[in-house]
Amino acid sequence: MTRTNVENIKAIYQLATLTEKQDGITWYPNALNIARQMAEDFDLTVPQAIGVIAALSPRNRWERNIQDAVSLTTAYQAGGEEQAMLTKVCTFGANKAKAVKILAMHAPQLDQVLDVLSGPKLREFASCIAGMPDVCIDGHAFCIWAANRTGLADVPAIGVKLRREIKADYVAAADELGITPSACQAITWVTWRRIHGVTK
Repeated sequence: MTRTNVENIKAIYQLATLTEKQDGITWYPNALNIARQMAEDFDLTVPQAIGVIAALSPRNRWERNIQDAVSLTTAYQAGGEEQAMLTKVCTFGANKAKAVKILAMHAPQLDQVLDVLSGPKLREFASCIAGMPDVCIDGHAFCIWAANRTGLADVPAIGVKLRREIKADYVAAADELGITPSACQAITWVTWRRIHGVTK
């Protein structure tokens, strides 16, 4: 645990409004409800819906993320992989390909979906939506932890050791604040975005 970094996280938490705290606490449960509805609408497993949403999340606004997940799934079910890959989404092509691969799976469970997502941030995001005990470390989470306002493109590569350290500090901060680590990450993320006018 790095005391300075734990305090950095707690400092952003202390700037959260009551609404932001509530939004953060309910963020992942609400995301899970969206995934459940998507699974019901398209006859997917809930992990499959979570995986599609997570795959399409990088550099994507949340509202558009959900729109993209629905559009891609609609296209896939109407015209298969080829039609889905022609569908415009607001993230990287490799991420769209992961989402399509998840859609092509037969009734996958969460561990199978996580294998396709492969990248640590995507796996963490999906795990948090699924209600697993994890922390999603993205560029914003790094900036909060480091007390360093920088563009996402300028966030350094977060290797295994650094990611483990950041996660441990979020867990420590959450424990001191009396909330879950995923709620701590979500509350500080919501607050950070408001403070810095971030839209993605």
